[in-house]
Amino acid sequence: MASKLLLLQSKACQASKFVAKHGTAYYKQLLEQNKQYIQEPPTVEKCSELSNKLFYTRLASIPGRSEAFWKEFDYLKNLWKNRQELKIEDAGIAALFGLECFAWFCAGEIVDKPCCCLVIFTKFTATKIDDNGTNYSPYLH
Repeated sequence: MASKLLLLQSKACQASKFVAKHGTAYYKQLLEQNKQYIQEPPTVEKCSELSNKLFYTRLASIPGRSEAFWKEFDYLKNLWKNRQELKIEDAGIAALFGLECFAWFCAGEIVDKPCCCLVIFTKFTATKIDDNGTNYSPYLH
């Protein structure tokens, strides 16, 4: 187990050195390739304006999305009414779709757990001791 830990530590050190050596060049290259997406001037106000534009654009798209949802729902109701004419291929595709949705749900739960535990661990370990000698955590207040 100790040898695996040392191997992991050396790999992390190598990765850190690689990023330190090539990170700036990659950053500049990435900005150069995507300069058409950069808003000038890059200020907090501009970011706030873009955030609001994105939010209200998404909000404005809700009626179109709702209409598409109800069309899909009507199609499914029609399929259910005529389920005697339903082919086995269609039922198989529907079952695979349901299975895929469930798998993505499970994957989301699995990915979420370490992040949730990390946040809780960070909140309870990031305590400070004030002048009176009592523990104080800024995250718990």
